[in-house]
Amino acid sequence: MPPVGTVTTPAHAATATGTTTDGTGEGTGTEDRPSAERLAVRILGLLLPHRRASDPEFDARPEHFPLQLAQLAEFIAAGEPIVFTLPGFPCKSPNPAKVLGHLPDEGERLSLTFLDRLCAEIGRLHEPGARILICSDGHIFGDLINVPDDHIDAYSDELTAMIAREGLHHLATFDLRAVLGDLPYDEKRARVHEQYAPTVEELREQVLTEEETLLLYRGITRFLTEDTVGFPGTRSALQRECRRRAYGVIQRSRAWGELIAEQHPRAVRLSIHPQPAGVPKFGIRLLEAADVWTTPWHSSVLHRPDGEWELLRSEEARRLGRLVLRDGRPSHYESHCESHCENHAETQA
Repeated sequence: MPPVGTVTTPAHAATATGTTTDGTGEGTGTEDRPSAERLAVRILGLLLPHRRASDPEFDARPEHFPLQLAQLAEFIAAGEPIVFTLPGFPCKSPNPAKVLGHLPDEGERLSLTFLDRLCAEIGRLHEPGARILICSDGHIFGDLINVPDDHIDAYSDELTAMIAREGLHHLATFDLRAVLGDLPYDEKRARVHEQYAPTVEELREQVLTEEETLLLYRGITRFLTEDTVGFPGTRSALQRECRRRAYGVIQRSRAWGELIAEQHPRAVRLSIHPQPAGVPKFGIRLLEAADVWTTPWHSSVLHRPDGEWELLRSEEARRLGRLVLRDGRPSHYESHCESHCENHAETQA
């Protein structure tokens, strides 16, 4: 597994294009130029080491992703930048035991930097380059996860500012504010739900018959249970409530995905959730974590002694490291061992 933030270039994703020149530096367009399909294979090879898989035991290769290969080849053949859409980066968990606050921190910065580097690597293979549209989905289900819209606004605005500050030119953001004009958020949510969401009955049938939907339902139920603070009822009542809300979150998430697909029909669809090979979404891993469902917005980051970054619950990271501030705000944790080693080295010097 590659270090976090590192873009791995497999052998089948070599940067050579096979283009020949006529001595003037201009391409001749001979048969040595790789086809769009061959170049699509190389580009998908860049994504595979970072795949977030629900079938990790499967030895996935580019040919196992025919839909993504066809989408990539279409952009390549047209000589256009490749566009990816990534629903995610909604808002921070409302559970203070898991996160440092309601604004993006080092976890988001590292994740965004990785995505930008991945686009830059694709640009070495495909000259028009690539860009990722981060479709922040916090507003679409904020009422179901008990996060106020003003916190979601602040998170999304800081995410956009972070992209500009870090010079991540391959990234852009999109959220519910970009559609349906100036309607209140509640009305926007209702309209998107009505137009695009599957019914609860359809989802219940899928939970019973589809392993991927069942895993998603269980994962979201667990997050909702962990993130609900101050619930007045019993544990069993909380679990019932969270199971009910989990269906709503999946409905809204599906609706958001359909809206994005309608607005960007040719884009290659990425997902922060684990995905099996061969489905319309390609799961992408942002940062290292023991649990494949953990994301930067459900956790904090610990900088380990080996130089790697790991996503952990904030209360656990606090036990293992010291808090680091960036621009006066909590950013991440630095391993106690690393701090000790640095101090020891300075003393020896």
